[in-house]
Amino acid sequence: MKKIIIIVGIVIVVVAVFLFLRKNKKSNQFQEIHPTRGSIAIEFRETGTVSPRNRLEIKPQVSGRLEDILVVEGQNVKKGEVLAWMSSTDRAALLDVAREKGDAEFQKWSDAYKPTPIISPLDGFIIARSKEPGQSVSVSDVILVMADKLIIEADVDETDLRYMKLGQEIDIFLDAYPEKEFNGIVEHIAYESKVINNVTVYEVKIKPENPPSNFRAGMTATIEVTADKRENVLLLPVDIIVEKGSRKFVTLKVAGGKSELREIKTGITDGKKIEITEGVTEDDIILSSSKVSKRDRTAQTRIGGIPGMGVPR
Repeated sequence: MKKIIIIVGIVIVVVAVFLFLRKNKKSNQFQEIHPTRGSIAIEFRETGTVSPRNRLEIKPQVSGRLEDILVVEGQNVKKGEVLAWMSSTDRAALLDVAREKGDAEFQKWSDAYKPTPIISPLDGFIIARSKEPGQSVSVSDVILVMADKLIIEADVDETDLRYMKLGQEIDIFLDAYPEKEFNGIVEHIAYESKVINNVTVYEVKIKPENPPSNFRAGMTATIEVTADKRENVLLLPVDIIVEKGSRKFVTLKVAGGKSELREIKTGITDGKKIEITEGVTEDDIILSSSKVSKRDRTAQTRIGGIPGMGVPR
């Protein structure tokens, strides 16, 4: 029995050694990678809100009573168009007395004492109707709210502001319509900053192009900005780059099956691939091995990119 136990123990040790050597051999194997040509872009996203470019509250010039409102929410109006009719406090009181005396008396004073029109001050559309006919209003009451155009306002981090410029085309997504992408044009970049959650940001206003039909003020939008894009450049996976201080290297396969560290120059990265500007060509073979320590890898860095930016779609 003791002899059997010894034999089993020896077998277990042999198997363990065999598996260890096999695993160690496998871990030392290199994967051969060829640099390829392609396109690469770095992008960042910011959250914005749909807002009126010019939000205008329509208030009466005199206190009194609303007789009629001629517009509804969403309706387009022209500058100078009559939006509502109202009676001043004196006219409303006079008409109420005349109405008690009969239709003829009421019509007489209605024709003699005309109502006051409320006029649209600009071309635009109605975004809110706050009062209804028959209600009494003062000069401080808002009857209607109108806007000339809906835009998207986004607070852009100061580190990303360098990639924004007037007239730049931006991709836009709405939380309400995530499957619908449309474009916008940067029309204003604030000169004064503000601090939100201890982060310095600048307000950027974007004019949408062909937004969805149910485009509404207050909707949450995501803007996607292409900070930089390169075409037909040499690319390598970002996680095979080895960093030594400020210098970058790859393991290059050379004649005789040997390898050497080759210094390279890099450009932009999207988080997965990185642009190679100097050091290797398409004909070179790059070796990727697990022997390279995680500390030396650049999988968690973004050489030449924007700090904190996610991988683009």
